Amino acid sequence: MSLFALADRVAIITGSSRGIGRAIAERLAEHGARVVISSRTLAECQVVADAINAANGGGRAIAVEANISSKEGLRRLVERTRESFGRIDILICNAATNVHFGPMSGLDDAQFRKIFDNNVLSNHWLIQMVAPEMIARRDGAIVIVSSVAGLVGSSLIGAYGVSKAADFQLARNLAAELGPHNVRVNCVAPGLVRTHFARTLWENPEIARSAQAHTPLRRLGEPDDVAGAAVFLSAPAARFVTGQVIVVDGGATVAGYSLGE
Repeated sequence: MSLFALADRVAIITGSSRGIGRAIAERLAEHGARVVISSRTLAECQVVADAINAANGGGRAIAVEANISSKEGLRRLVERTRESFGRIDILICNAATNVHFGPMSGLDDAQFRKIFDNNVLSNHWLIQMVAPEMIARRDGAIVIVSSVAGLVGSSLIGAYGVSKAADFQLARNLAAELGPHNVRVNCVAPGLVRTHFARTLWENPEIARSAQAHTPLRRLGEPDDVAGAAVFLSAPAARFVTGQVIVVDGGATVAGYSLGE
């Protein structure tokens, strides 16, 4: 069996109508997975699902609308996946929120709660919903798309960084808890990537120039740069990897760069 064989594996990818989530879904499908495209807007999800089905011969993707802030919405996402594909083998918790840019001194309680709830609590909910069947089969892979913002300080995206640091610990705790059942939980931590989500950062010429200058690979990331790490963590190639964080940032953190400098 190929180290990256995902034939007939079923994967939910939240926030997959664009950006990093879409790139992960497309690459998982290329390796044979059946993927569930999910975001708040069904029409946008359907465009991605149709493109994947056209590229892979049909039948490998469905679109399901779900808002990560709604526990009931996530439950429907899980139920619809089981109705369509019968099981869930892979969960990619990619969707996230950032409603505050700037020092944390300007952050109000409602903003902080929204960031934490959408970036941490929603992942906890979704993992709780899918883990029991993975435990029963003694097989499953869970990947949380976190961020290098959880590894370094920042005066620009501090609250977001707090939530992403919490995701690292969520993965470590669950890796210890689910490991005896052969269920793996890991994180991917992207740096600054050219996505719609991060456009406030990379569309700022000063931030973009500084980020590129301080990144050893001398460029910003693209969504597909992150997808490979997610495929690896979902595949047999990573069967002895759990509780870990794979940093995908072109070397920015090892060079000591932090957004907001």
